[in-house]
Amino acid sequence: MGMSPTPPARRLRLGLPRRVFSQVLLMQVAIAAGVAVLATGLFLAPLSHQLDDQAMRRALSIAQTTAQEPQLVKELETTPPSPDGPVQREAERIRKATKARYVVVMDWRGVRWSHTDVRQIGRTVSTDPSEALAGKEVMAIDEGTLGRTARGKVPLRDGEGHIVGAVSVGIAYDSVRARLIHAIPGLFAYAGGALAVGALAAWLISRRVQRQTRDLAFSDIAGLLAEREAMLHGIREGVVALDRVGHIRLLNDEAQRLLGIGDEAVGRSPDEALGEGRTADVLAGRVTGTDLLTVRGQRVLVANRMPTDDGGAVATLRDRTELEQLGRELDSTRGLIDALRAQDHEHANRMHTLLGLLELEMYDDAVEFVGEVVGDHRATSEQVTEKIRDPLLAALLVGKATVAAERGVALWVSDRTRLPDRLIDPRGLVTIVGNLVDNALDAVAGTPHARVEVELSAEGRTAVLRVRDTGPGIPVEQRELVFTEGWSTKKPPAHRQRGLGLSLVRRLAERQGGSATVGEAYGGGAEFTVVLPEALTEPETVPALTATAATQTATEEESR
Repeated sequence: MGMSPTPPARRLRLGLPRRVFSQVLLMQVAIAAGVAVLATGLFLAPLSHQLDDQAMRRALSIAQTTAQEPQLVKELETTPPSPDGPVQREAERIRKATKARYVVVMDWRGVRWSHTDVRQIGRTVSTDPSEALAGKEVMAIDEGTLGRTARGKVPLRDGEGHIVGAVSVGIAYDSVRARLIHAIPGLFAYAGGALAVGALAAWLISRRVQRQTRDLAFSDIAGLLAEREAMLHGIREGVVALDRVGHIRLLNDEAQRLLGIGDEAVGRSPDEALGEGRTADVLAGRVTGTDLLTVRGQRVLVANRMPTDDGGAVATLRDRTELEQLGRELDSTRGLIDALRAQDHEHANRMHTLLGLLELEMYDDAVEFVGEVVGDHRATSEQVTEKIRDPLLAALLVGKATVAAERGVALWVSDRTRLPDRLIDPRGLVTIVGNLVDNALDAVAGTPHARVEVELSAEGRTAVLRVRDTGPGIPVEQRELVFTEGWSTKKPPAHRQRGLGLSLVRRLAERQGGSATVGEAYGGGAEFTVVLPEALTEPETVPALTATAATQTATEEESR
C-alpha cells in the first residue's frame, strides 16, 4: 500500500507570526540588520579602494624621491649592473628605509640595475616600462615576479632632462589587505553596536505598538476596522467622533443626515461646521448631561456625549422628531379631552339648572335661560370666526377658550384681530399659537383675575401674533433663555421633556424669515410677539360688480 499524503491541516506552515508585537519586532530587527550589513558593505568597498590608492600613491612618492637622487643617475651611467654595484646598494637602502616591497632601477632599455632578488639584476623587467620611459608617471596594481603589488613608476632623467631610465617601486599588496582586515573587526564592532541599539529601539517600539493595539494581529485589526465601518454606517443612530482639540474626525451617514452636513465638516470644530447654537454646544461638551434635547432644523434630536481615553469624545444622536410629534398630538388630544370635559361639566350644570326651573314650573325662566346659553355659545364662536377666517386657527381658539374657562382664566381675542384666510402654512401658525396660549394659561393659572389676550393681525403678506397674559412676567435676564431648547421652569410630563415649545416657536418663525420675542405686557405680565413676514399669500383682486349685475344677483337671492 502507498503512503497517504499528509493532511493539509497538519502541514507545517512557515510565515510571519500573527501578533503585531512579534511582527513589528521581527521586521524592525531585520531592517536594522539589513541596514548594518549594507552600511558595512558600503563602507568596506570605498575603504578597499582608498587603501589601494594610498598604497599606489605611496609607491609613486617613493619612486619620485628615488628619481630625485642625482648620484643615482651618475652611477647608472658610469657603472655596470651588478649585485654589489652602487645602484643596488642605494636602492636597497631606500627600500629598507621606506619598507617597500622592492625598488627597481632600470636603464632606458628596461634592464634592471637593482632588485631584491640579485639574480634578476641585468635582466629585462617583467612588466611593460614603456609609459615610464616615455616620461609618464604610472600608478597601478600589477602582478610581477614578486607577486601582486601596488606600483609606482617614474622616469629617471639626467641633469639636462633626458630620460636615461626609470624607477619602479612596489608595496606588497598583502600589507594593504592586512590593513583592510585589521579595520574589519572594529567596523564589525560598530555595526554590532548599531544593530544592538536598533534591536533595542525595535523592542521598545514593538512594546508601545503592543500596548496601543492590545496585542492584536494585523488581520484582527483589519477585521475590526471593516466591522467598525460597517457598524458605523449601518446603525440608525448618528455618531460623531471628536479629537482631543475638539475637531470632528468622524461622521457616519446617519449623523450627516440628522445634522444636515457632509464630509467637509471633518477636521472642523462643531461651531464651524454647525454654527453657534445648542447643538454645537452639546457636541463640544459645553452643555453636559444625558439625553440632552436639541433642535437642528426641523428635527428634534437627543444627544449623549462620552469622553474617550485619548482626550476626545464620541457623541450619539437620535431622531426624536416623530416622538415629539406624537407627544404634541397627545398634548392636543389631552387638550381636546380637557375641553370636552369642561364642556361636559358646564353642560351638566346647565342641565341641572334647567331641570330645576322646570320642576319649579318656571317655564318662562327656563326658556329665557336656554336662549341665553345658546346665544352666549354662538356669540363666542361667531366672535372668533368673524375675526379669524382660517378654520384651523378659529377652531383652536374656540377650544382653548373652553379649556381656559374651565381653569378659571378669561381667554379673549383682541378687537384689533383681523386675519384673512390666506395663510401659506396654517399648521405652523396653529403650532405657534397653541404653544404660546398653553404657556400663557400655565403662567396665569391660580392667579386672581387671570386673563390671556390673543391678537392676530395682517399687514400685506406679514402676519403679527401677540399673546399677552396677566401672570408674573419674565425677568429681563431670562427673556432669551426661554427660547433655549431644554429650558423650562415647569416639571416635565412623563411622556416627554419640556423646554421645546418656545424653542420650536422661534424655529418656525425664523424658518419663515421672522422673529419671536418676549417683553412686558401693559399692566404687568408677559407679551410674546411673533412676526412672520411671508405668512400670507398675495390678496386676490375681486372685480367690482356693475349695478345691473348687482341688481340681478339680489333678485335671484330674493326668488330663492
